[in-house]
Amino acid sequence: MAEATPLYDTYSRAPLRFERGEGVWLIAEDGTRYLDFAAGVAVNSLGHAHPHLVEALKAQAEKVWHLSNLYEVPGQERLGRRLTEATFADKVFFTNSGAEALECAIKTARRYHFAKGHPNKFHIITFEGAFHGRTLATIAAGGQEKYLEGFGPKAPGFYQVPFGDLSAVKDAITDETAAILIEPVQGEGGIRTVPNDFLRALRALCDEYGLLLVLDEVQSGVGRTGKLFAHEWAGITPDIMAVAKGIGGGFPLGACLATSEAASGMVAGTHGSTYGGNPLAMAVGNAVLDVVLADGFLQHVQDVALVFRQGLASLKDRFPDVIDDIRGEGLMLGIKARGPVAGLLAAVRAQNLLAVPAGDNVLRLLPPLVTTADEAREGLRRIEQAAETCTVKVA
Repeated sequence: MAEATPLYDTYSRAPLRFERGEGVWLIAEDGTRYLDFAAGVAVNSLGHAHPHLVEALKAQAEKVWHLSNLYEVPGQERLGRRLTEATFADKVFFTNSGAEALECAIKTARRYHFAKGHPNKFHIITFEGAFHGRTLATIAAGGQEKYLEGFGPKAPGFYQVPFGDLSAVKDAITDETAAILIEPVQGEGGIRTVPNDFLRALRALCDEYGLLLVLDEVQSGVGRTGKLFAHEWAGITPDIMAVAKGIGGGFPLGACLATSEAASGMVAGTHGSTYGGNPLAMAVGNAVLDVVLADGFLQHVQDVALVFRQGLASLKDRFPDVIDDIRGEGLMLGIKARGPVAGLLAAVRAQNLLAVPAGDNVLRLLPPLVTTADEAREGLRRIEQAAETCTVKVA
């Protein structure tokens, strides 16, 4: 009889145990190599054991690991400056995760209106199918029953509207509305891309009604779609943005970015984090930006994404009984399966390729941003073999 695990039973883990990684590959304890197109759910933006990240972490580890925010942390100043220079933002608050970045974004939006003399304006409009984290506030923001069930009353102040329904957004705006919160590309919700026109319309609504536009770019940011942040494709800027996953390249790191105006209510004592902005995270975050902001890197992402997307489109045409649709932007792509997505996931895993299931019966493909065109083609070859297996089973 197998020994009971000492861990919480909150995950359905695959029976895979990896001991090391090299670039886009993970190597299991038995030596089997897997092409990692899950990337830790879009976290390992530069793959595994990237030499620049490894050196940055090792160098910082020999100096100081933790200081707390009782003191100035030079790495925070540097990373914050680089993020503000590269984006719309003027201010940054560092966190350890995406959920914490969203918590900060929500608090920043609510506090803004409170400081302006409107404490009643704390409601935030969100969208069905969204995923913003696992805290009590962020599961309320996401609004999905499967995450809310069993945790008591839903945290107040969040109102969900149908995905892509601008009329519903307008109808939801009241005197208590503080902000609109949206993912430019829904990840957990099934790689559903928000049309650029819709993002522009939301920006206009926020300007018209004095609301803050808050973007969740935890999964879509830091080069994932071929721009530094996905909203850049729409030519708009938010007031507040939550970032995590790829910014740390695998090290726990998140950030809430905001304009000076939006962050004006966040004065001393209103928010804090023990570990947020620690020197180790800052060293790695700066190393990630060294790579992502280098000349030609984002163009590389776009070029490889084109190869991958075209290959997936070809597979859709060849295997219509297996693949219903191809979705996404850049290297944030999804295959909507005809049959249960669990079957397609098992089939690609049998080809030693790792992917991530999502909502709406979608299989997410989130390769490291350093993936080459040849590695993308190798991934396509394995997906093709998986589709052939699924076709045989269907037949």
